[in-house]
This record gives sequence, structure tokens and C-alpha cells, in this order.
Amino acid sequence: MLICRQKINFLKEARMVNKSEKFLTIPELAKLLGISRIAVYNRVKKGHIPAQKIGKTYIIMDQTIGNILGKKVTRGGKKWIDAAVRKTVQEYGELLKLLGKE
Repeated sequence: MLICRQKINFLKEARMVNKSEKFLTIPELAKLLGISRIAVYNRVKKGHIPAQKIGKTYIIMDQTIGNILGKKVTRGGKKWIDAAVRKTVQEYGELLKLLGKE
């Protein structure tokens, strides 16, 4: 229990030092996304969610959270979306036109 309190105090102090940078811990992000903390931890370990390690605790920065929630789209994300739209129009263009008429 003492270790958990030390972690919490450390994170609170880190937030006080740099208030402009916002971040979440893995349990906080899991609660926000509505998934288990183990699922978030596995995604962090695989590199799907960028995180920084402070001691034994991972923190996910604010800009990353915006990307995860779809509030911000990176250049790479925009390119991926454009490519997906082009492919869909190529493959289903006629069908999309027919559906648009209905």
C-alpha cells in the first residue's frame, strides 16, 4: 500500500511541476476508454499507444490521448484515411452512386 501511495504522490508532484503538460496513467486511460487496464498496458507494450515510463509507472501524454480518442488526426492518420477513401471509391464507386440515388 505504501508503494501505491508513493506513486500517487510522485504523479501528483509531477503534475504540479509542469501544469501545462497533461497526462494520464494506464488505469486512468483504461477507465476513460472503458477497457481493462491490462488491455491498455498490452497496447503500450506493443507500441500501439505511445507512453513514457516514470519509474514503474507509464504515463500517456495529452496529445496522444487526443489521437486515441479521435479528437486530433496526425499527418500519418490523414494519409491513411485518404488512402482508405480512395480504395473504397475505386472498389465500390458504382454501388455508392446507386445508394446515393436512393
